Amino acid sequence: MNRSKRIVRALKNPRLLIRGFNRLYHRRGGLQTENPGGIDIFDEDWDTLIVLDACRYDMFESVNRLEGTLSPRISKGSSTVEWLQANFAGRNLRDTVYVTANPQLEQNRDRWDVELHESINVWLDDGWDEATGTVRAETMTDAALDAAEQFPNKRLVVHYMQPHYPFVPAETEFDKDHLRNVDSGGSEPSSENVWNQKFIGALDVSRDELWSMYVENLEYVLESVERLLNILSGKTVVTADHGNYVGERASPIPIREYGHPRGLYDPPVVRVPWLVHKHGTRKDIQTAKVDSEAETAESDLINERLRDLGYL
Repeated sequence: MNRSKRIVRALKNPRLLIRGFNRLYHRRGGLQTENPGGIDIFDEDWDTLIVLDACRYDMFESVNRLEGTLSPRISKGSSTVEWLQANFAGRNLRDTVYVTANPQLEQNRDRWDVELHESINVWLDDGWDEATGTVRAETMTDAALDAAEQFPNKRLVVHYMQPHYPFVPAETEFDKDHLRNVDSGGSEPSSENVWNQKFIGALDVSRDELWSMYVENLEYVLESVERLLNILSGKTVVTADHGNYVGERASPIPIREYGHPRGLYDPPVVRVPWLVHKHGTRKDIQTAKVDSEAETAESDLINERLRDLGYL
């Protein structure tokens, strides 16, 4: 959505204006583009980093049954784009393979100048599940195991889409089909994702119902993560790119927030899990030259996937 459309949308809903004021506060009037208190993931010690999209620490702690040592960490971003830019942009990551269900890196790759050994875009073609409008957790685990076998001497970042909506186990339509529905004009998809609909009062689903579906989606993805942990060798960390408001008060103006808007750094959106799991021997990590002729996804397909996931 371009700047002019954002301004018009904000003028129609005062809550969006208040969100903008809160964003100015957290970003120090625009002087900061990331959360300065967040960790640099690539400075941490791990062989495989499993990233759960939009997973809050408190929610993870309440349902976690994975073996390992759990503690909280603070993320550099309150959205995937912020987190990716803060951790990946301008970096030499030729010892790393990024296996992802999220199209955001490919969307921004050129302007961020990211050097990875390889990106495996599971959201392309066969990895995408049309029924739910996302990449299923089982598909991601299979892709991660294939990557671990293909690249035994590389660090792996495995970015699952869950517990971010769509809520796969829930028999709901509002979180899966709303972006495919056209407006009254019959030509454009809705510009509001699930959380923005709730934020502006356009979604008639209670906070408790949303929380329950969110937890169920987390439990769903953790089953696939557990399978991955039982097979992978080395030091594996389970974390998240960011968290998510589910009706908590934002700061400094205490409106009830939903979702994970960029530039807001309250605990619900930046406090994430950091579970350390050790199994077998550590990897012998090696660096190799980037394949400059790696296939690039077509921009139209990237945008389609981003719309289905509520980013556009």
